[in-house]
Amino acid sequence: MKQIFGFLLFLCALSVPAAGATVNVKSLDMGKNVQVWYVEDHTLPMIAMTAALPAGSAYDPKEKPGLADFTADLLNEGAGNLNSQQFQAALSNKAIRLTMTPTRDYLVISIITLSENAREAFRLLGLALTKPRFDNDAIARVRAQLIASLQQQDEDPQDVASKGFMSTFMGSHPYAHPIDGTIPSISRIGRNDIKAFARAHWVRNGLKISVSGDADPEALKVLIGSAFGQLPAKWAPPIPPVTHMGAPGVHVIPLKVPQPTAIFGLPGILRSDHDFIPAYVANYILGGGGFSSRLMQEVREKRGLTYGISSSLDTLRKAGIFAVQVATRANAMQQTIDVVRSTMKDFADNGATDKELADAKTYITGSFPLAFSSNTGIANQLNSFQRVGLPIDYIVKRNALISAVSLADVKRVAKRLFHANKMTIVVGGTMQGGPARTKPLPGGGKPPAPAQPPAKPAPPKTTAPAPKPPVASTTAAKPKEQRRGTPAAGAPATTPHP
Repeated sequence: MKQIFGFLLFLCALSVPAAGATVNVKSLDMGKNVQVWYVEDHTLPMIAMTAALPAGSAYDPKEKPGLADFTADLLNEGAGNLNSQQFQAALSNKAIRLTMTPTRDYLVISIITLSENAREAFRLLGLALTKPRFDNDAIARVRAQLIASLQQQDEDPQDVASKGFMSTFMGSHPYAHPIDGTIPSISRIGRNDIKAFARAHWVRNGLKISVSGDADPEALKVLIGSAFGQLPAKWAPPIPPVTHMGAPGVHVIPLKVPQPTAIFGLPGILRSDHDFIPAYVANYILGGGGFSSRLMQEVREKRGLTYGISSSLDTLRKAGIFAVQVATRANAMQQTIDVVRSTMKDFADNGATDKELADAKTYITGSFPLAFSSNTGIANQLNSFQRVGLPIDYIVKRNALISAVSLADVKRVAKRLFHANKMTIVVGGTMQGGPARTKPLPGGGKPPAPAQPPAKPAPPKTTAPAPKPPVASTTAAKPKEQRRGTPAAGAPATTPHP
């Protein structure tokens, strides 16, 4: 029977209940300081919910980075009178998918459930949030898993570069430390630390919830109340302001791998800035647009230096970061850095072409409705809007804002943001090796398969790899979910549309 429930949930999560243009987003009053958006759709017997609590890694004590992540990882490890095994069984017996994704600003929790099991799904979440057990055996097990994962990350050039970049770029701000901490910090976090963090940050004020699926407003009030109604109505302490970003130059973190990874970064732009939409379009043209982007054409297609290069405009509550990520051969890293710098300078000096802007608008506006093609996608996308402070009607206005961007807008924000000579560049690996190729590789500029480090087992308690996340979140643990007896449900998470 569990297999049947799981298969039905999988089909529901992948289905298409509504197109983006017809999604009717409404607000639900759940009291002061709680924001709830919902889309009512009875096409399929399922409900997807995404909620964000002010419990991200930016709230970690300075001496104990990784505390927020460690605490989140224990959310499904027992609650009330249910120990870890019993809690996991209660979820899997009803084909309930519960995931926890720690980020720098928030703990993002998602539930996918069949409508008939919704009461139990939300009840179990409420039990986990208000009566977590934090049993010593669960803490020891999760600690071992986290340390094993961190040991693997220390050998991966992308993880090393990403962690090194945030540390170098953000300096003394809490955003600088890894979301999942360090081996020494995870080793010294104790049960009292975990209990104190949950009390301070698993709170009602500032809660942001989005729901899509088979429930009317009255039913949703009951469900949401059972999950979050008993949380304390208090505020988490504020995240300190960011006063400085960047350490221009090249910083190398030695690692014996044949293919180093480099992260390039500049101060970006807050989501509330009036230039954010033009900046997003500019980033798409420069490096966010896959094979159509300038960086991909210059670094891969013309010179064969990498299989892929991408840029992103990452937004945190207190900071924005423009970042570029690329992996290449050790003996080609300096050339790659030079090409990235020159491409960015040219774009800042001259802006985009008519065709580049038209193509960017076509893709960005055309792909937007796909984010709302399932209940899971709708809940995730709406919650991403809530987390950056967008209004409830943004979904209606968004494509018009993209379409209104002009060549002059793109050139203005490119000059404002893309200062090639001020980039902070962190390399995980080495920049030494034999002579680099200086001409395009054969086969239309497509390089041969690059050397890879030895394959490592997947980190524990994670889902299948998703597309590359923004650099600001690359040190986050992958979504945590129940380990035993959990049916697959829903497509892999993707980066939400801005």
